[in-house]
Amino acid sequence: MTTEPPNRGSSAASSFFSPDETRGLLSALGAFIVWGWSPMYFKWLSHVSPIEIISHRIIWSSVLVMLLIVSTRKIGQFLEIYRDPKRLYVFVLTTLLIGGNWLTFVWAISNDRILEGSLGYYINPLVNILLGMIFLGERLNKWQTVSILCAVAAVAILTIQVGHLPWISLVLAFSFGFYALLRKKTGVDSAVGLVVETTLLFPVALGFLLYLTFTAEPGASTEAATGFLFDFESLLLLVGTGIVTATPLILFTTAAKYLKFTTIGILQYLAPTMHVFIAVYIYNEPFDQSRLFAFALIWLGLIIFSVDGYRGRRRPAAL
Repeated sequence: MTTEPPNRGSSAASSFFSPDETRGLLSALGAFIVWGWSPMYFKWLSHVSPIEIISHRIIWSSVLVMLLIVSTRKIGQFLEIYRDPKRLYVFVLTTLLIGGNWLTFVWAISNDRILEGSLGYYINPLVNILLGMIFLGERLNKWQTVSILCAVAAVAILTIQVGHLPWISLVLAFSFGFYALLRKKTGVDSAVGLVVETTLLFPVALGFLLYLTFTAEPGASTEAATGFLFDFESLLLLVGTGIVTATPLILFTTAAKYLKFTTIGILQYLAPTMHVFIAVYIYNEPFDQSRLFAFALIWLGLIIFSVDGYRGRRRPAAL
């Protein structure tokens, strides 16, 4: 009796990605797709002021992520931070940075400047290099220098084109860059860190929304609704800002466990690329030759940065 040899071709194909790598890849794609699609979500709330949107985002994301850390038994890590004044001080700074970043992003969406916001997230990895050089004593190699010069040239072109600095791009890039720099020093799980930041802002956000609710004119129209006095659809969307905030964070945390940093670094450009397509093809934001040239310079800088980073990680360490 003879037996047929196993089909090794199908075995090789099925092992192209390990189960953990597949899980990490799907999680990363999910995270960046949610982040990439988020301008459309916040655009649906354009009838609500940006500061009210952020207040709701703080409240509902705080509730959701708190439930997450309780279910994963990380509440002890959360309480430890409040017992450590030095770490808590750092989190006060990161809270101000991420709050400003969120507010700027939502303001840009409400004012039809998604394209300028996307540029900020393209610039961010290059800003991280610059901040590492200034604050961590890291040295730039020639290719990293070229990448940063490409970003500087792109900002200069846009400044000449629009007549002023692309402040939205710069605020988003530098606020998130400093945020990442400070969070790196805390050594805290991302979900736990987000709970600390949102709980620090929670009383302010809740107090602000309650004030708007109780001082609103009785019988105000839907357009004049404020605080918690929105129609059911708008209130549901505002509650959903917590899901839009917490879900990609959870997915990204999962991806970071199973994927190489290089892979995540490449995938992170998916979100701002989606922002560009949404801005240009859905909301018809202007994308003339000057803007195209500026974005091309950024893309060139990112390609150089990514290739250099990939080669650096593959290079064997010196003995």
